[in-house]
Amino acid sequence: MLEDIKKNIERLIALYEGEKQERLRLAEELDKSRSEADAYRKQISVLERQVDNLKLTEAFTSPADGNPAAKEKIDRLIREINQCISLLEK
Repeated sequence: MLEDIKKNIERLIALYEGEKQERLRLAEELDKSRSEADAYRKQISVLERQVDNLKLTEAFTSPADGNPAAKEKIDRLIREINQCISLLEK
């Protein structure tokens, strides 16, 4: 009976160590996944800025009547700049 208890305790310790190692592995994997997600978020941000810059460049290089959406965006940017200037003058 005492021998059975010893075997059960050893088995529990072995299971505990296995689970502990698995937990550590999963924690490392989670950290890696979080790092990758942060890198992807930064890359998305950079790409979105590039897309906005390309749209703005296209708006300036295309004929004035050719792209009403670009003209509207430029007008909006000009209004925002004018608002900033008026706030600075106050």
